[in-house]
Amino acid sequence: MAKRGGFPGGMPGNMNNLMKQAQRMQRQMEESQKELETKEFTAKAGGGAVEVTVTGKKEVTKVILSPEVVDPDDIEMLQDLIMAATNEAMRMADEASAAMMGSMTGGLGGFPF
Repeated sequence: MAKRGGFPGGMPGNMNNLMKQAQRMQRQMEESQKELETKEFTAKAGGGAVEVTVTGKKEVTKVILSPEVVDPDDIEMLQDLIMAATNEAMRMADEASAAMMGSMTGGLGGFPF
């Protein structure tokens, strides 16, 4: 007599548990993403002459310039410092996002596929 197809041992119950875990993980990821979006990341350039703050949503919220860095004869240096501080703050936000995602998905390595 041929065996019936399907998964022996109650796989549908295991599938329900898997779905519940996936839904729980999704809620945790959404909560963590909202929390990350409210955080601010500040970076400095030029020995602190330029300071830029961005949010986890990668929006620039603040730029602080020291008066001595504002030289009308060297606008290019100021532009470079602003760019460097902004890029560093964005990198900090990216790293925080990657760390959050890594902690959320760290347990996925145990799946057999």
